[in-house]
Amino acid sequence: MIAVSSPHESIIVVGAGPAGATAARSLALRGIPVSLLDRAAFPRNKPCGGGISRRALTRFPYLERALSQIKTHAVSRLYLEGPDGDAAIVESDGPAALMIRRVEFDALLVSLATEAGAELVTGVEIVQAGQDDGAVTLVARDGRRFRAPIVIAADGVHSVVARRLGINPGWRASAVALDMMEETPRSMLRDVDPSTLWVSYGFNPSNATPVKEKSAAEGYAYIFPKRDHVNIGIGYVLAHFRASVDRSPYDLQRGFVASLRDRGIVVGDSVRTNFTPALIPVGGPLRHPARGRVLLAGDAGGFVNGFTAEGIYYAMVTGELAASAAASKRDVKTLADRYRRACDYEIGAELRDSVLIQRYLFADRRRIAGVIRGTRREPATTRAILDFAVGRRSYRSLRRGLLARSPVLAGRLVWERLRTNFVVPGAHHS
Repeated sequence: MIAVSSPHESIIVVGAGPAGATAARSLALRGIPVSLLDRAAFPRNKPCGGGISRRALTRFPYLERALSQIKTHAVSRLYLEGPDGDAAIVESDGPAALMIRRVEFDALLVSLATEAGAELVTGVEIVQAGQDDGAVTLVARDGRRFRAPIVIAADGVHSVVARRLGINPGWRASAVALDMMEETPRSMLRDVDPSTLWVSYGFNPSNATPVKEKSAAEGYAYIFPKRDHVNIGIGYVLAHFRASVDRSPYDLQRGFVASLRDRGIVVGDSVRTNFTPALIPVGGPLRHPARGRVLLAGDAGGFVNGFTAEGIYYAMVTGELAASAAASKRDVKTLADRYRRACDYEIGAELRDSVLIQRYLFADRRRIAGVIRGTRREPATTRAILDFAVGRRSYRSLRRGLLARSPVLAGRLVWERLRTNFVVPGAHHS
């Protein structure tokens, strides 16, 4: 006999990463029965740079106290480098970002959800999903069936729930980045300056296919310092990687670490066993991140910053918004639209802009150089961006200020939006 493992009135959350765990905690605190399903047992490793902007602590006040339970590392300096060697250092008057290890951070968020009353069910790999007028049914690989009136799918970039229900049949190669990184103990590989977050835009490996004309390589490279580890990685829009990079992911990573060592930026060698490539959606959120009784949160819905590839903050925000929509007593027929509008109101503009900025900068390497020079020439603008990063300023306020200072930028953003006919390059749409 196949077991039915969830009471009908319980909401199900699939995926216990930052989006799913945040949603489960929020629902449990409202007194709503919630089952949090994941195929892994926690703690579990998760490939990710592991950076959280300080504004996450403003948006989720409970997080600062909870973070004292794990190892964190605050940074207040950003080294920014362009494809032609242009570089600048940006310094905040206080911590601007926190570096965490996902193996610890995700386990912490899961513990917060279970302490609030969520039921964690591990070892559940969902392979089928369907919904009817009354509920959503999920089927696990081992035959277990789960049924609930509402499902929040936070099962990542390869979301099985989204695919089985036709909400997202698949991402275009131009809408995902292949992120190649390793998280290695400092005893084996370390950065020389652990107080600084190191980022390069338009990074092109020395023996990659030359970038044509003025365009920049559609990718980035980074060093994220942790307390006892360091994360080093490279990411490329998948379409660019397939067309222009002729090295295997790990050969690329090993060569990148060697180049950093030759420049005196790191000490040590890449460690193959710590290398974990992964895909990140960077083409903007799905236009319809929900259907019927199913809401997609985090990477499953494409809620990632297309310019910085930051996803943790947006995962937690969408997890919270999904929980709020699911907890509403209003007609379930309007559930998907309520969730979509809530996401659009809070983070829609910045995620759409991030994709437009990504395209605009990669189209001409001189534009990246201009941004880097601007951090030195326009301290007021740089300060406004830092205030946004640490949670002292909203994105709406930042956007108004930047566009007022730069009518040219405003015009270019409008042009990019018109050029793409208002279509966010997310998944294939039927």
